[in-house]
Amino acid sequence: MTNGNDKTTSVLKAAWIIAVVTIVSKLIGFIRDIIIANYYGASMVSDAYYYAYQIPSLSLILLGGVGGPFHSATVAVFSKLIPNLNEKPQECVNKLYSTFMTATTIFFLVLSAVMFVFAKPIMGLIISSGSAEMISLASEHLKIMTPLLIIGGIVGIYYGILIIYKQFMLPNLSPIIMSAAIIGIVIAVPNDQKGYALAWATTIGAILQLIIQYPNVRKLGFKWKPNFNFVNNPNFKEITELLFPAVLSSTVGQIHIYVDMFFTSSISEGAWTAIGYANRVFQFPVGILVTAFLVPLFPIFSRLVADKDLDGIKNYFNKGVGVLFFVGIPIIIGILTVGYDAVKLVFERGAFDQTATFMVTEALWFLSVSILPYVFRDSITRVYYSFNDSKTPFIVAFSSIVLKYLLNVIFITKLGMGIGAITLSTSLVTLFNAVVLGALIYKKVRMDYRSLFTNLLKMCIAGTITLGICFITAYGFDKLVELPKYIFELCKISTVAVVCFAVYTLLNLLFKMEYAQELKNRIIK
Repeated sequence: MTNGNDKTTSVLKAAWIIAVVTIVSKLIGFIRDIIIANYYGASMVSDAYYYAYQIPSLSLILLGGVGGPFHSATVAVFSKLIPNLNEKPQECVNKLYSTFMTATTIFFLVLSAVMFVFAKPIMGLIISSGSAEMISLASEHLKIMTPLLIIGGIVGIYYGILIIYKQFMLPNLSPIIMSAAIIGIVIAVPNDQKGYALAWATTIGAILQLIIQYPNVRKLGFKWKPNFNFVNNPNFKEITELLFPAVLSSTVGQIHIYVDMFFTSSISEGAWTAIGYANRVFQFPVGILVTAFLVPLFPIFSRLVADKDLDGIKNYFNKGVGVLFFVGIPIIIGILTVGYDAVKLVFERGAFDQTATFMVTEALWFLSVSILPYVFRDSITRVYYSFNDSKTPFIVAFSSIVLKYLLNVIFITKLGMGIGAITLSTSLVTLFNAVVLGALIYKKVRMDYRSLFTNLLKMCIAGTITLGICFITAYGFDKLVELPKYIFELCKISTVAVVCFAVYTLLNLLFKMEYAQELKNRIIK
């Protein structure tokens, strides 16, 4: 039997691989966003695309992406049915795979047909405060992107299979295909024909993303033959019992977005695009962290639950979340001190002007405070999934819809806060979900929160001191240094980053934090 140290080493190695691959993927994604910002800015066309994209992205990213319900359900069920990863899957496993693929294809095929036929009423409902031109433009974008609904579920199953077999590279690299398609098509299409280029590029990229996964899945021995054995199938029932509430949870998250879209459409033109860019900047570091640690940890959680090793679950949870907290605090410091400079450096060119830069930064500032509850919520959710419980995360997420709506009403309608109110309410809802999920997990396992949050308190003290020093550094740089625009921003960000890293690490070493000591040892080696 593999001991704990071997598992930890394996997780860390996998985390490093996934982190590097995800960084490459995110960098390509950033280049994509820079090009989109350059050609479209924060305009009606970009708003229409991003409004429409929210629906197909529900399937491709939230449901079918790494960490999504289809990936999670596949890992949770199939990892227990495949004892030996060096052998081809048994016939019963292949039949279950075929049943799952058949059901997924039928469901999303029907859903995509409905979306195509009723695209205009759907977009009219979502952006009811928008103009008739905006609604019409968004509905055409949605029609073009309906194939993404079918592709998302299938890609999610492929991701799950590949990750069970420890093939972490391909699932995390494949989003590059979509980014590359968007970059190529947007640049190639003449300026007077760019209206629907983003939608077509996204659809083509998704199709390529599906094609690139297929050969590896088939090579592992998984062959899809239409199988309609949906009834009296215990394993398929287990998948649906886990999948259905998890899908609803993701759908609830999308409802939060629709609530935001409703309020954002009344703020200003380009507001929704700005929030989209803020989310992308936010997801660059946070997405790397969560993906790198939770993807390899999730199969371990599932096996520990099967072995009834509750101490192992607590140990791995605290180690994983502790590392995420430790790295998350400097990210918050960076966003608060040089977030404006980063947005300016990355996006401000072409049609993306200073006003758009400030809109994105304002949204990003308020969103940054959600990093700590975000990583905790996503981590504790994987523990629930390991116990085959996706109902509790769904109920908690569903209960927060009303909270999201009320917060938006208070911040936007009553207080008139503007674009920052949208992301502030998102941060507070994330905190609510994290607290409730963290409390309810006690019904399954008594987590060791005391040591986790004692360490977090020390990190926060170190982070607060570091934040003050970084603000002083940034202010001094503004007053004393004169350089050309982009060189100035790059040098300022680099300087603050070095100061932040050095001060934060040193303070945590003084507090005898094990994460800082591990970091010091790695640097010395």
